This record gives sequence, structure tokens and C-alpha cells, in this order.
Amino acid sequence: MGYKIQVLWTVLISFSTFFIVTTNAATFNVMSYGAKPDGRSDSTQPFLKAWSSACRSVQPATMYVPRGRYLIKAAVFQGPCRSRINVHIDGTLVAPENYWHLGNSGYWLLFIKVNRLSVIGGILDAKGTAYWNCRRRGGNCPVAARSITFNWVNNGLISGLTSINSQLMHVVVNSCNNVRVQNVKIIAPAESPNTDGIHVQGSNSVTIYNNIIKTGDDCISIGPGTRNLWMEKIKCGPGHGVSIGSLARGFKEDGVANVTLINSEFSGSDNGLRIKSWARPSTAFVTNIKFRNIIMNNVANPIIIDQNYCPNNQGCPRQTSGVKINQITYHNIRGTSTTLHAVKFDCSPSNPCRGIIMQDIRLTHLKRKAKSYCKNIRGTTRGVIWHENCL
Repeated sequence: MGYKIQVLWTVLISFSTFFIVTTNAATFNVMSYGAKPDGRSDSTQPFLKAWSSACRSVQPATMYVPRGRYLIKAAVFQGPCRSRINVHIDGTLVAPENYWHLGNSGYWLLFIKVNRLSVIGGILDAKGTAYWNCRRRGGNCPVAARSITFNWVNNGLISGLTSINSQLMHVVVNSCNNVRVQNVKIIAPAESPNTDGIHVQGSNSVTIYNNIIKTGDDCISIGPGTRNLWMEKIKCGPGHGVSIGSLARGFKEDGVANVTLINSEFSGSDNGLRIKSWARPSTAFVTNIKFRNIIMNNVANPIIIDQNYCPNNQGCPRQTSGVKINQITYHNIRGTSTTLHAVKFDCSPSNPCRGIIMQDIRLTHLKRKAKSYCKNIRGTTRGVIWHENCL
């Protein structure tokens, strides 16, 4: 029948209002459906068949991937499923060497419309180098594929995963509720284009905890419609930091609210804590953001708000940002900046940044006090400010 019933260990993962307890689960081994752990045989259909069986199970189900290397093309793991479902990966999933085999889908592994889903362990090797080279040459390249995407997932977990060399973003959480991404390692070269580590957009109550991210773009990027995002124990670098935005891609755009980042470290990244918006009208906003207990090790722009983003002067010259930025708190930020101006607030003349609070900031450049730059901003300082303050 392609599966066996077995008594599994009890897994208790508690966060926010969501918990998973897995006992007496049905296990569906992808090798029972024809998957080959040789890294050469196409195992896409066996994976999809195992998923389909697990998804139909009336009992909590585990789709199990044993040790080995499994060649997988673009795959959609579709819900809704009848019960909670766990994808337990002990092996490595490998993308095709020929990036055209992922087509123009924009994804590699897509989980969509699934409730009570967990993806545990495993390595994703997306083989992104050839695709990046195509981009650099300006060749005829397909749409890049995100490595693992959660779309419309409620009560989800990604834990213990390692993602290597994604063509585009490594982990995407889009239009989800109550999702946790924890103990994840993300690895790509500093020069790899647009390889954001974790991207969150249009989602509520997401937790990102205890992750190591080394990549070529934002370690964590936060898009419109994000609410109640908690980030803790993040190690970022190389990369472009933790970024809210860029916002104002379009005029009618949702905002970002209630975001917290604490107890984290940035090393050798291009940015640290960044809020970025295009210099053009928008209904978007950024409010109630808290950054606390952050260490910067040789970071180019430890603290930056850029509301005048206008690459190549396309679509935004002579305009100002409509994004309203307020209630941003920076507390206990310390370390070293590779640039003289460790703090840069370049806000909109039509919508100045407001309610900015800086408390206990200790940033140096070449063993001296770093400088700061302020434009169109209103805020206050508290405690020790160990840089030339412009607020």
C-alpha cells in the first residue's frame, strides 16, 4: 500500500497559539513510490505521489525522505489536506543542473493552501551558480526559482533545513498565518544576485528564530502586508541586512506593522537594520518597529532609512515617497561600521519619519565615534549615544 502505520516519537513544538503533536502517524516513504536516492534519476513524480497519499490520510501523516540525493524538478505540494502533515527530510533534494528544467514557474518547491504543515530537516541544493552566470552575461534566462515557498499556509513550521545556492530567494512565506522558521541555515555567495535568505510578505504572526544566513541579498526581507513579525537570534552576513522593503513599488500597497528583531548579530553585511522605499506616492506605511540588542561587526550601514530609493532614475525622479514611517525604536545597538556615517536617516520631505527613538547606541568607525546623517526626521534620544548624533 506504499505506507505503514507506526508509532512515532512525540514532537511538541509550541509557539504563539500553534502546536503540533505527532503520534500514531501514517508514514509515506518516497522510495516506496519510486524515488531514487542517486541524485540522477528524476524523483519528482514519486515525491508528488507520496505527498498525495499523505495529504489524503485521515490520520496525521509524515512524508518521509530517507538519506541520499534526490533529483527534483519544479513541484507543487497542493492542499488542503485531511489532517496535519509533516515532511521529514533526512536526505538532500537537488535541483537539475540545467536551470531551464525548472522552467518559468518562479518556484522550485511550492507548498500551497496547506494547514498544519511542518517541513523538518534536510538540505536543498538549488544549483544556482549556472543561473547567476546567465544573469551576469545578460543571456536568455528563465524566471528565477525560489527554493521553498509557503503560500496560504496556516500553522506552519520550517525547522532544521539547510538551503544552498538558491536561484532567487531561499525561503518565502507569503499570505500565511502563524508560521515559524527556526534553526535554518542559508548559504550562498556574497555576489549571488537577489538571493534573499527569508522573505515574508502579506503574512501575520510569523516567527523567525535562531537562523544563520549568508547570502547575496537581504538576509531577511519584509514586504507589504506583514504584521506581527518576531525575529530573534539571527546571524546575518554576508548579505544586505534585515530590510523592510523596498516599499512603494505600486501606489495602492499595504504597509508593515509590529515587527521586532532582538538578540541578533550582523557580520560583514552591506547593511544592518534597513527600511527602504521608492521615492514615489504610495499608501504604504511602516509602524511600530523595534530593534533591540543588536551587534554590528564591520557593517557598512548599521542603521539606515532610505526613502529616496530610485535605482537608475527609473520611475521616480523628482518625486517623493508617500510611505509613512513612524514609531521606530533602536535600543542597544553596538559595534563597528565600515562607513563614517553609521546612522543614515534619509526620509521623505512630504512624509518625514516620525517617532524615531534611539537609546544606548554605541557605533564606532576606525575606533572613533561614527557620524550620523539626518534628513526630514523627528525623534528623540535616550541613554548613551556613542556617535555624533543628528536627532
